[in-house]
Formats: sequence, structure tokens, C-alpha cells
Amino acid sequence: MAILAGCGLIYEYLLSHYAGRVLGSVESAIYAMIGTMIVAMGIGAFLARWFKDPFTAFAWLESLIALLGMSSILVIASVIALTYTLPHTLSSLYSLPPDSVLDGMPFAQLQAFARFLPYVFGLILGILIGMEIPLIARIRQQVYGRFLENNAGTIYGADYIGAGVGAAIWVTIMLALPIMQAAAWTALFNIIAGLIFLWRYHAHVRFAKLLFACHFVLLGIFFVILSHGSLWMKDLSNVLYKDKVIYSESTKYQHVVITERLSRAQPMPINDLFLNGRLQFSSVDEQIYHTMLVYPAMLASNRRKKVLIIGGGDGLALRDVLEWPVENATLIDLDGQLLSLFGLQGQPYPARPHITSQLTHLNGDALNDPRATVIVADAFLEVEKMLDQGRQFDTIIIDLPDPNHPDLNKLYSDYFYNHVRQLLAPDGALAIQSTSPYHAKKAFISIAKTVKHAGFTHVEQYQQNIPSFGQWGWTIATRTGQPASARIRAVESLPVPSNWINKEYLLATFAFPNRFFDGAKDIEVNQLGTGRLYDYYRQAWQTEDELYKN
Repeated sequence: MAILAGCGLIYEYLLSHYAGRVLGSVESAIYAMIGTMIVAMGIGAFLARWFKDPFTAFAWLESLIALLGMSSILVIASVIALTYTLPHTLSSLYSLPPDSVLDGMPFAQLQAFARFLPYVFGLILGILIGMEIPLIARIRQQVYGRFLENNAGTIYGADYIGAGVGAAIWVTIMLALPIMQAAAWTALFNIIAGLIFLWRYHAHVRFAKLLFACHFVLLGIFFVILSHGSLWMKDLSNVLYKDKVIYSESTKYQHVVITERLSRAQPMPINDLFLNGRLQFSSVDEQIYHTMLVYPAMLASNRRKKVLIIGGGDGLALRDVLEWPVENATLIDLDGQLLSLFGLQGQPYPARPHITSQLTHLNGDALNDPRATVIVADAFLEVEKMLDQGRQFDTIIIDLPDPNHPDLNKLYSDYFYNHVRQLLAPDGALAIQSTSPYHAKKAFISIAKTVKHAGFTHVEQYQQNIPSFGQWGWTIATRTGQPASARIRAVESLPVPSNWINKEYLLATFAFPNRFFDGAKDIEVNQLGTGRLYDYYRQAWQTEDELYKN
């Protein structure tokens, strides 16, 4: 019971983890999946009374749990891939013009159903897992004459302890494994438990020989999935991207995908970076984004000797910062594997020479520049450490992913911005990537209000169109003196040449449509622990299919 409880908990985590990746809204998907499986386990406990022969029922039960446990994610990925490729298959079959896309309601409904499948499998698997305790209790009663007073404590005690051990195994071992390997190893314990049960109680089990054969077939499936499952998953996931996937790995913190396509108009291949399925940049137009992120803050700062970049593990913001006469640029990013992929030397991660050479060409090998200091750490904690050391920076640039997960929400909080403010020199400037003012207006405005609440004297926002993203926005703030826009207006000529912006163009980005900020007073500050910004962001994007948008 302890082993099976551990397996059951890991299956919950596996499906929750994958549901978050498929559905995009990680937090909601995880809670919904765990809730679904708990309810399903209750239903399974009721249904267990229908089986008159607990021995035979339990033997079949372990076979089914093992089969579903190690194959459900692969089946879900296959169905999702099929629904996404079906329009292209039909277009090819009927020789439709290349620019004709079959994207009507039937295809949208099929894709929506496919992405709902994790909950369907979670429900089925939960029902089967819920049958285990009632059947084991009946078996113990028949074999040992153990009735309720002895059964309940022993079985539930083993169940709770086993679940705790399963949680520890998930955190320490399974999270670092490819998802299909984690599923296969978990199912192996169900198979072994079923074989031991059959060996010990085969006299009580009908069709024992058939069940033995089924378990050995499951062992064969286990070895096949262990050997090929990760490769199959990668191929199925790659179908969901428009371009060729040249890198797809799960780091400790996120799933990283890099795609590549060739264009006659571009001398180099075009690379796109996706984190957890969301596009972070496209090499064809990332220069626009990073210029708009870096240049205004550097221009608005009185000095540029010391610069802090929070996030930006791809090294592209750092590349643009190093075009200025800086003495030291410090970059803080949590994911050492991502930094290694983008060229940072000395990291203990597998080398990807061909891919890394393309990416270091893009970022100018900025991560290894002698003026750069790269810190692999949680910025939330590292900023506090820098405050204790009494450090200050002339310019601070925050280039974090959108607040699409509660773990990121704290880095957009008033508490964090207050610490950042204390790190900024009085005559310096802060710039923050602030999601889309068009798609996520409330989240965009909330970021500015939170920065203002953190004690910055002047807070402004600006926007620009990025072809790969659409309309995108940033927040810029100063502690004392004039606001950033006034400082930029006072500059006679740009000190660093830019292929993209001039002074007039830059000042124009501070303009917003009439009535854009109407209702801003009702938008709340994102205080630490409230998750308000995450809620704004999730509500804005929940109708947007941006998971595989490129």
C-alpha cells in the first residue's frame, strides 16, 4: 500500500505537470488536476464495492494503472499533435493553395478537446487508484481476518507515509528526469507490485496465468517507453511548432525550445526561443525589443558605469548594454542551463556546440565579456544580498518573462521593486519589460502602479510594435529629478548610434491612445503575497491561444 500510494501521488504530479505545460496556465492546471484526481479517487472507492472478487479485481487493477500511468501522457501528446496537424494534412490531401488555412470551428473544437484530455486521463486514473484501498482492505480481511479496527490504521498509515515518500522522490529525482522516463519508472513499481501479488495469491485469482502474461507484456512496454518514449514525446511536441525544433530540453526551472527557419532575406538562420511554450524572442526582430528595453534607460541615466540586469539569460539585453561605455554589467538569472546554452562558459551542463555557436553569434558572446559579471541565483534573494553589501547601480534593467506563474509574481511585487529602488543611484533609471498594453492592459498598468507604490518619484510607460509579439510595453522610472522622458528630450544627440531609433521616434513611444488610462485608478497594486498581477495577466490571456503562437 505504501508503494502504491507513492506511485499514485507521482501520477498526480506527472499529469499536473504536463497539464500545465499543455494548457499554459500552470497554477490553475495543477490545482484543477489534483482536485480532479482526488474527487475521482473518492468515486473509485465507491465503485470498488461492485467487484465481488477482490483478488482478481486488484490484479487487473494494477495492470491497468501501470498501463495508463506510463502511456497516458504519450497518448495525450499524440492526440494533440494529430489535431494540430490535421488541417495541414487535409490541405495537402485536397491540394488547397498554400495560403489556405483550415481553421474553422470543428478544428478549434478538436484542439480544445485534445488539450482537455489530461483531465480525462486524470479522472480515469484517479478512479482506478481510488479502488486500491477498499480492495486491499477486503483482501486483508479474507486472508488474515483483520477487520476494521486493525485494517484502517495499518492501511491508511501505510498510504500516508507512502505518499510522503512519493512526494520526496518526485522532488529529488523525478523532476530532473524526462517526463516519459519518470512515468515509466513509476509504472514499473505497479507492475512489480502486481507480479508479487500474483505470485503470493495466485490461488485466489481467476485467470492468473493470463494476468501473469499481461504483466510481462507490460514489462516489455516499460522497456520500450523507457528507451524511446522521450524521443517520441520530443517529436510529438515539435509538431506543435511551425519551424524546425533544434533544441528541446527541460531545465530545473522551465522547458526550453529553440526553433530554426531559413529565409532568403536573412543571411543567418532565424532562431526563436520559447520558454514553457511561450515565445520569448525571434532573432528576426529581437533587436527592436532589446533596443526599446535598454536604450531609454541608459539614455535617461546620468552615468552608465555600473549596470544591473535582472533576467535576460539569453544575453541579448547584456549585448546592448555593453555597446555603451560601461565599466561593469551584472546579470542575475536563475537558470544556469539556459545561460550555458547561450554561451556562458564554466557551467556544468551538456555542451551544444552547434546551437550555442549560433546563439553566441546573436548575443555577441556578451555573457563572457570581461566587463560582465553573471550570477546564477534567484534575483529575489540576490537583490537583498546586494543591499546588505551596500551596492548601487547607475541603470537597472529588468528583463523577466511575463508574470504567467505565481513564482514570477513576487519579482513584479512592490516589495521587490522597493529593494530595486534602493539599489538604483539617485540619478539613475530603471526599465522593466511590462507585457502587452494591448492584450493585457490591466497587467501593464498594474506594473507601473506597483513601481510607483514602491517609492519611485517618476514612473512612465512606453510602447512599440514588435512583429513577433504585436504591441508591447515597458515601464521606466527615476528616483529623483526629472522623469525619463524629460531627460531624453533634453539630450541633444544620441551618444550611442542605433539602427532603429532616433530621439523623436523614442519620444513618440511614450504616447498612448486617448482614454487608454481611463479606469487606471481601479487597477490594484501588486503587493507581495496577493498575486494580483498574476490574476490580471491570466484573465487577459485565458482566451488567447499563445501557447504555441509561432
